[in-house]
Amino acid sequence: MKKKSFVVGMLLSAALGLAIVIAGCSNKEKENSAPVHESSAFVFGETPVEFSFYGNYDWYTMQPWGEDPATQWIKENKKVNVIPVPAQGASVQKFNTMVASKDLPDVMFMDRGPLVEKLRQAGKLVPLDDYLDKYPNLKKYAGEETLNMLRSDDGKLYQFPNWYTSTPMGNGGYMINKTIYKELGSPRLETFDDLYAYLKLVKEKFPDVIPFDIGYGTQGISILYSGFGEDHTAAYTSYGFVPSGDKLTSLFANPAFKETITFASTLFREKLITQDALTQTRDQVVEKLNTGKVAVYASYDTADLGSQATVELKKNDPNAGYTMIWPLRKEGVDPNKVYPNNYDSIGWNVNVITTEAKNPEGIFAYLDWLTGEEGERIIFWGPEGLYWEGTDEDGAPIWTEKFKTDVEERTKFMAVTDSFQWAGNTSFIDGSKASNNMKLPEDQRDWAAEAQFTIAWKTSFNTTQFSNLTPDPASEEGKVLQKVADIETSVIAKGLYAGSDEEVEKIIMDGEDAANKAGYVKLLEYETARWQENLKKMNGK
Repeated sequence: MKKKSFVVGMLLSAALGLAIVIAGCSNKEKENSAPVHESSAFVFGETPVEFSFYGNYDWYTMQPWGEDPATQWIKENKKVNVIPVPAQGASVQKFNTMVASKDLPDVMFMDRGPLVEKLRQAGKLVPLDDYLDKYPNLKKYAGEETLNMLRSDDGKLYQFPNWYTSTPMGNGGYMINKTIYKELGSPRLETFDDLYAYLKLVKEKFPDVIPFDIGYGTQGISILYSGFGEDHTAAYTSYGFVPSGDKLTSLFANPAFKETITFASTLFREKLITQDALTQTRDQVVEKLNTGKVAVYASYDTADLGSQATVELKKNDPNAGYTMIWPLRKEGVDPNKVYPNNYDSIGWNVNVITTEAKNPEGIFAYLDWLTGEEGERIIFWGPEGLYWEGTDEDGAPIWTEKFKTDVEERTKFMAVTDSFQWAGNTSFIDGSKASNNMKLPEDQRDWAAEAQFTIAWKTSFNTTQFSNLTPDPASEEGKVLQKVADIETSVIAKGLYAGSDEEVEKIIMDGEDAANKAGYVKLLEYETARWQENLKKMNGK
């Protein structure tokens, strides 16, 4: 259930609504006065645990508990029963109604941010610190640094993360069409100079093929940016800033940004980049890749789309397909310091236990078991004997032949248990998949998993320190952020279509002037202050 970009607008609307409905109760209750209910002689797996669970998303629907092999096993062997509280496609209204009526569920599954903090300030959440040592999986797998980033201003932990990670992850980077590359003599492809020469050769020898496709939107340009400087992750183009010393500085003034737009504009002018780069849809990109009409591809979803396209191309030619390559770079840049991918250790969303829960310890114990090795194996692949038998030295399940052959039923099973994955341990799950995949003969390996394991994850930059910097959209800084983001988008588009390098330079300078007039300097100061607070949190200060 790695859905990290859902319902941003919904969240903001909910935050505004909650500011009204929660005010009435926050005045009557002392901040952080949430009592921790004692569960005398509680033993997880022996003492029954039952709790209500609400997912604060329009799209979320919890499947019936105990009616699939995984939750049936949990119900019988761990004595856990979960009662769903549905949002019924109206999470904003449902959330506000529950808060106003003071009728909260035991557990709320939701995004980090303003809503969690408002509940905490109203004394509606149970702190989790007292359970961390007794039930050690979360502390073991997430680590102190990640937990510190999740702590509230009072220093306490109220959030149990979902799909957090202690290891790199990502799908982005470059891939090449194997057939075209081989026919052109398999030339060196390591630097941007190599890329330029190769694309010109593709254009000459394969006129019906797109030399370089940068995906949809400006993703491929961000991937290019990562190679124009060391430790310049592609994510900086999304953030709109570049760290320098103890400050976050202007992206427009960053030399790597100027070089990126200038290079991309050159490729575009010479028709080495697809000419509909900024307007094409994902489906159009997929169609081109699946028919082998792209020589080089760069985007954030390279591993996913490369896997699909390779499967399609192999139907007609077993030697066809794409190969992911090490990220390209400017001459002189250390190849081991180029990061087209990034990851955030604190994950996607969180679970919070409300003061309505009669047994918060039992709930925490279940979530902690769920995020551990046994829990992850069972909720993801079912109980032992279904699709796996035994484990390796790292605790990863060893897949059976049924896992490989019963694809349709396994897919249906995993679609059901997806709604129960509330404490996802990305490092364990991805590590387990990679471990099993690399044990297979090369021709049976999953293309995406191998691309991730050998390249994408090795070129992913830890950006946890830049989490939670985004200001409230209704604040002055939030309004400035939107204006600056629009200006950056315009600069990239105009720069791509520029008629000369000199025009690119002027477009970037004009963009920075416009951003500064919109309040960019003040925004950077705000983000820098929040960033410094993050660094202190991560260091346990």
